[in-house]
Amino acid sequence: MILPLRRTLVRSVLLFSFFCTATKSSAQLLQQKNTYTLADTLRGSLNENRDWWDVLRYDITVKPDFEKKEIEGKVIIQAIATKGGKQLQIDLQQPLIVDSIIRKGNYFIKNGPSLPSIHETFLFKQEGNIVLVMLNDFKNKGERFDFHIFYHGKPIEARTPPWDGGWIWKKDKNGNPFVSVAVQGLGASAWYPCKDYQGDEPDNGASLTMIVPDTLVAIANGKLSRLSNFSTNLLSYKWEVKNPINNYCIVPYIGKYVNFTDTLMGEKGKLDISYWVLDYNVEKAKEQFKQVKPMLHAFEYWFGPYPFYEDSYKLIDAPHLGMEHQSAVAYGNQYKNGYLGIDRSASGWGKKWDFIIVHESGHEWFANNITTKDIADMWVHEAFTTYSETLFTEYYYGIQAGNEYNFGQRRNIRNDQPIIGAYGVNKEGSGDMYDKGSNMIHSIRHAMNDDTKFRNMIRKLNKKFYHQTVITQEIETFISKKSRFNFSYVFNQYLRTTQVPTLEYYFSTDNNKMYYRYTDCVEGFDLPIVFNVEKNSIKLQPNINWNFIDVTPTTQKFIAAKNIEKLYYIKTKEVTNP
Repeated sequence: MILPLRRTLVRSVLLFSFFCTATKSSAQLLQQKNTYTLADTLRGSLNENRDWWDVLRYDITVKPDFEKKEIEGKVIIQAIATKGGKQLQIDLQQPLIVDSIIRKGNYFIKNGPSLPSIHETFLFKQEGNIVLVMLNDFKNKGERFDFHIFYHGKPIEARTPPWDGGWIWKKDKNGNPFVSVAVQGLGASAWYPCKDYQGDEPDNGASLTMIVPDTLVAIANGKLSRLSNFSTNLLSYKWEVKNPINNYCIVPYIGKYVNFTDTLMGEKGKLDISYWVLDYNVEKAKEQFKQVKPMLHAFEYWFGPYPFYEDSYKLIDAPHLGMEHQSAVAYGNQYKNGYLGIDRSASGWGKKWDFIIVHESGHEWFANNITTKDIADMWVHEAFTTYSETLFTEYYYGIQAGNEYNFGQRRNIRNDQPIIGAYGVNKEGSGDMYDKGSNMIHSIRHAMNDDTKFRNMIRKLNKKFYHQTVITQEIETFISKKSRFNFSYVFNQYLRTTQVPTLEYYFSTDNNKMYYRYTDCVEGFDLPIVFNVEKNSIKLQPNINWNFIDVTPTTQKFIAAKNIEKLYYIKTKEVTNP
């Protein structure tokens, strides 16, 4: 039985001084910001009130009011002390209000007996977007503890989701509530209290219970573990994930849903597949979603097993375009191929498949399986996932199709600022992390000139960092080690500058030698250029100094600007003999 939500406990007031004032934040992914505040640092980095404890599990309960656009809820956070501490920071964005924080029972003592159930009320102070909590006793390293947070209010409403964040209060075409959340960038603390730091995922999973009218259906991540009556005309849906999960991926979907299912015999056995669509979209969905199983087969081939067999794979009608919510992918692409019917690459290949199904599902491996600690490193999520579009295209339509699609992505590159953002302030880098990042990976792949090695490397990457949070240096080092080439200068070039390298070249007067070098690049840039001509490989090893290779009329004809630029994200320039 689910206990009624309570806001009856008197809100406690901290008697100790509060060390900061945080301001209301409405920043969302892709929004630019050049100056940073203390609030940005509190949100984006570890500090003395965050670094001593680790989240083990979230159990979230939420009851939305569709007319007032308000929510009330309770979150149970289970945690463990990674070093000693007593004071901790919880994040909850205004105008949401914490009503009380309690602990019901001290029953997670390491290596000790269970103690009788007791209630403790914790002192706290909410100011700005954080809540500073003082526990009643000091926690030693290895000690487990839990606390229950009761809260309510009117959460930030998303106006143009998923590009700005918050709750999405909409109605379907029949006038029924159609409600969800999209908070990537803005942060999960926009709707529930949590440790809103991407580097700390709940190791033991999470649950989300939604209390909704019995005329609606509520869906979330993972699998449905309980459906019960809450009160007259209200149902309680509890969904649960067993695996670690990003805070921003935990989301409710509430609407007039119907369900149909399938299974996939994949690399780890049987994968449950479930589709939740608005009642009037069933026939369209049954046709469009036929693309899901081929997509999963392609991605398991390239990336390894789907990372969340225990939690299933779901595709869910959403009141926005789409988002990579783990095991509960949001779908809003209007049942069209391409990106709302458009081929972003202008190559023709992008209209042969549904962009949202492919791209957002690719995030199950990159963003959900492998997650960056800081969103400054989100290229790891977006570059690999955008490259998954190329790999999917190649898997079903051939290598040339994949090359053409990848080359077409360059039309979207702006080179406005570096791909890696500012660390410690919740700031992502340029949106070029998508298409430029994809072209960087494509360039590295062709420089390796061994697709078997490349595929094995990407599969091992997902195995090595399975269900882990990472920093960019770990990914860069792994790729250099497995490829047996130091790509550090290549990463510096594409991730940390806006320059596009130029390969300058000329042929000797007798046409027997080709001279070449890189310009417009970081010192040390050394991306290899490899051609396969008549079953032979020709390898250029350019750097900032002039080098040469012997050429024949056949190889000279093949080594042309269009052939180089189609496979490598560089410019070419034929010059006169310097």
